[in-house]
Amino acid sequence: MNQEVIIVGGGVIGLLSAYRLAKAGQSVLLLESGSVGTEASWAGGGIVSPLYPWRYSPAITALAHWSQDFYPQLGERLFEQAGIDPEVHQTGLYWLDLDDEDEALAWAGREARPLHRVGMDEVHAAIPALGKGYSRAVFMSGVANVRNPRLLRALRAALKLPAVRIIEHCQVTGFVCERERILGVQTDQGAMHAERVVVAAGAWSGKLLATLGLALPVKPMKGQMILFKREPDFLPSMVLANRRYAIPRRDGHILVGSTLEDVGFDKTPTVQALESLRQTAVGLLPGLAEAEVVKHWAGLRPASPEGIPYIGPVPAHEGLWLNCGHFRNGLVLAPASCQLLADLMTGQVPCVDPAPYAPAGRL
Repeated sequence: MNQEVIIVGGGVIGLLSAYRLAKAGQSVLLLESGSVGTEASWAGGGIVSPLYPWRYSPAITALAHWSQDFYPQLGERLFEQAGIDPEVHQTGLYWLDLDDEDEALAWAGREARPLHRVGMDEVHAAIPALGKGYSRAVFMSGVANVRNPRLLRALRAALKLPAVRIIEHCQVTGFVCERERILGVQTDQGAMHAERVVVAAGAWSGKLLATLGLALPVKPMKGQMILFKREPDFLPSMVLANRRYAIPRRDGHILVGSTLEDVGFDKTPTVQALESLRQTAVGLLPGLAEAEVVKHWAGLRPASPEGIPYIGPVPAHEGLWLNCGHFRNGLVLAPASCQLLADLMTGQVPCVDPAPYAPAGRL
């Protein structure tokens, strides 16, 4: 059967792209080399904001703002359709001892975001568990985190649609081409054909495009996280200091992350990272000193120049599309990225200006 669209990659970008395209009337075949939703999307923390939003280009800001505004209704819609609550949890976020606090506040003024200075007495009153030794804080209300493993399960369940087929444990090895036209993909289960192919394979996207002689500057960057369990009200807000963060889930689980390691496709958790993250956790929240580390894991972020994803058609390869290279912000930017892709592929008015993400001129 010749599908309208093949999507390569079953992370949040691939799943949400499939969902958006199916809702727009396209038939979709999604191919995943392992199990759906088990790579970077599962491994991330799920903060629905870039860690330091004022340090990013307007291209990231545009996608982030659209997605942040959309996440609550996405969570509700998926809960209704799939019966799985992704837990879009609005806790707000405190940044402690920022070097560029003035720039952050100036950015918030320009972008009309609710970021403001708060006194440390107020911070300690709001988060009694916070460690001592911090001297300054800014707070942005309304920032949410999403429980990403649940989001991925909800998306998978919501894709039980007549127009969508998912094949797991299917390795895509290359493309079916006729001159410069892409007609499908080569897999370890044989050739599969479609009118258009979307590469949403995260850190593996560059490897796949290399089979066409294309140099896509997307590479893996390892990140390690640890998970604690405390009572549900132990940490009421997210906190971030010295590039590390603590994220509370509604049930008292607390994620602490993360490392940033350029080690290729190795995602083995290390003892050094475990100790470093535990030290960070106890410095931020001394009450975690006695808490057991419930889990420790690593994932591979799809690093790209300036973290700006590639979204749109690939020039000189008719039928080939990209939605990849989101670096640290795949979960943050997914709703806008996948809506933009669907808009472009179905001829709708784009939800944001597509120019900064176009592969043309960037490969």
